[in-house]
Amino acid sequence: MKGNAAGFVRLGAGLLCLVTVGWVLTGRAAKPANHRISVPTDWSHRHLIFSQPRSPEMAARLSEDPRYWQQIYRRQQHFMQPGDSDDFNGNHHFRVRQKKFHRDWAEDLGHLATAGAGNYPAKFSFDITTANCASSGTPDFTVFSTGISGGPTQASIVAYDNLYSGCSGGFPQTYWAYNLNGGYIPTSPVFSRDGTQLAFVGTNNITAHLVLLTWKSSNTDTVSLPTQLLPTFPASAYVGCTAPCMTTFLLTDNAGTTNNLDNISSVFYDYGHDIAWVGDSGGWLHQFTPVFNGIPAEVRSATWPLQVNPGTPAPLTNPVYDRLLDAVFVEDTGGILYRVDHTTGTVVASSQLDIGGAVVQGPVVDAGNGLVYVFVGSDGSAGCNSGANDCSGVFQIPANFLAGDVGTESPVGSSTATGSGIPPNPFFIGGFDNDYYTSNNATGSLYVCGNTGFNPTVYQVPIQTGVLGSSAPVSVLTANATTPACSPVTDFSLPGATASTSSTERFFVSVQGNSNCSGGGGCVMNFVDTPWQASKSFTAGQTILVRAANPANRYVNVALTAGTSAATQTGWSTTNGATKVDGTVTWINQGNPITPLVGYTGNRAYALHVRILDTNGNIQIVTTAGTSGASAPSWVTTVGTTTIDNGTLRWINAGALPTVGLPAAGGTSGIIVDNYVPSTTLTGASQVYFTTLSDSTTTCGSSPTGCAIQASQPALQ
Repeated sequence: MKGNAAGFVRLGAGLLCLVTVGWVLTGRAAKPANHRISVPTDWSHRHLIFSQPRSPEMAARLSEDPRYWQQIYRRQQHFMQPGDSDDFNGNHHFRVRQKKFHRDWAEDLGHLATAGAGNYPAKFSFDITTANCASSGTPDFTVFSTGISGGPTQASIVAYDNLYSGCSGGFPQTYWAYNLNGGYIPTSPVFSRDGTQLAFVGTNNITAHLVLLTWKSSNTDTVSLPTQLLPTFPASAYVGCTAPCMTTFLLTDNAGTTNNLDNISSVFYDYGHDIAWVGDSGGWLHQFTPVFNGIPAEVRSATWPLQVNPGTPAPLTNPVYDRLLDAVFVEDTGGILYRVDHTTGTVVASSQLDIGGAVVQGPVVDAGNGLVYVFVGSDGSAGCNSGANDCSGVFQIPANFLAGDVGTESPVGSSTATGSGIPPNPFFIGGFDNDYYTSNNATGSLYVCGNTGFNPTVYQVPIQTGVLGSSAPVSVLTANATTPACSPVTDFSLPGATASTSSTERFFVSVQGNSNCSGGGGCVMNFVDTPWQASKSFTAGQTILVRAANPANRYVNVALTAGTSAATQTGWSTTNGATKVDGTVTWINQGNPITPLVGYTGNRAYALHVRILDTNGNIQIVTTAGTSGASAPSWVTTVGTTTIDNGTLRWINAGALPTVGLPAAGGTSGIIVDNYVPSTTLTGASQVYFTTLSDSTTTCGSSPTGCAIQASQPALQ
């Protein structure tokens, strides 16, 4: 094994205190005096989630998991008091509301570099109450794998600090960059709890290894001039090694004789027990402990590593560990979900849920409600939408499912025709809305990008007391009938500044090509999905997404006047341009976002309620039918006011287009979000981080290169 590890290098290189049960149940936490709260954010925080505990007993059990607290801090930072920082003063970037979804910075990762579709960068915030720049000594930093082979002039993995535009000395800066000497990273990295170490899979397409890395900041490292990580320290010498240093573990079968690869299974780390799991291409699930807090070792016994399906082995996707059940949930590319008992190694397998090989990311586990969600690109139904196609679908299965369980499905569009031989696009995980996270009975919505055989389309899947409802389309992401793939969906709700103020919620998703963005190529987009909220204060111009009496109808409504909503929700109009009085708020219906906008053309007859996008980015709706003038009129810019066009045709301004796009070559990797707080209470802005999937000649350099990107979110700052 040591020889294999050396070959790879040559070739490839506390639980926080529960103050009161009621405090936990409200999800509110206050920063202890003089105590820094650090929070890692990586792929795994999208796959293990915690909705509101439904009882004090459940709250106590969940509070034993550091990931539960991390989610509270990540989603509820608005309750923290702002920290002081010498890096921020005056009228700096962080307190400025961004009007557009724009790129803050884009860094050259190298030719053909990308984190990969479905993979994520990782962000470490040293103190969630302060946006730390390089001058702080403990800066926030973001890690990107490049997805290409490292060498003397090409990093395999790179970190950036000085992330925010308010930082002095230019932003961002290379924090460190490492070359695995021919090896590359095909999946997503994860942090140790204190951020000083990383775990990831490294491969050279001959062997694959778990890699543990202790990093060190550098003033000289760059993507094109990285530090070479040689030699690999044996595990016994890794603890206390002089950074930067790493140790590796070859992924083999139980006998240690067959080397396996890994291109789709990221490392999952349990902070509470210092255990990590990762799968490989031979269907073997590996367990490591200790990982970061002792001499690291793989568990090798009669049980571990464990081949979850010896009869028909298939590559494993991302494993997810649920400590309440003490079990690992993992899927294989054969479309089967497995529950593996951590103690006994007992394996329980579901029925085959996916028949098209489109399972690539693994399940999402809701630990508090005991539910597992599986995202299936092709379900084998052969009758989707009354046609001859399979469906894309979201499956929900109880965490304690029995062998052969088929779960329940909510179809989300069509896959390719059964028997056509054309594989569907990969179907990545969705994002749960804030209603789901804050409910104590699994009630809310899940947003996914389905329709894997045709036009990529975002769907809303309602969930009521743990029961999946019928999905409804929210938006088609491409301009024609071609079939580029989507990214995973990331949803985030910025809670109101006070308990009486409404939240703002958006989801983020990209499409790889033929997008509705300018230029029609790859694009990352965000959409308003703020729900209506009872007895909440809304500002003029605030946008919400509501359902009419028919749950399939989704309509964007914009507040014409500031005010407080009613105590109960009543019926909403389905007519474009119609207004509704709700408490002291007046709303205007901007229309169903699934319906395409019509372009403005001179001397054209426009029917009642037709929608267009004007030159100011506002939606205009016909309130009096007629024929347009020879050229566009001077559009009014105030929401709710009328523009007269050619004497008789009248348009009402229904507010700004709620969808904002940013070109991204080839689409994006998975998207992570940081600093989820209003700019008035924290010296930091809300950002998203991702890589492009294809090279760009304009985004981050003059030559074709992949890009690491930080972008600002509109309406979340």
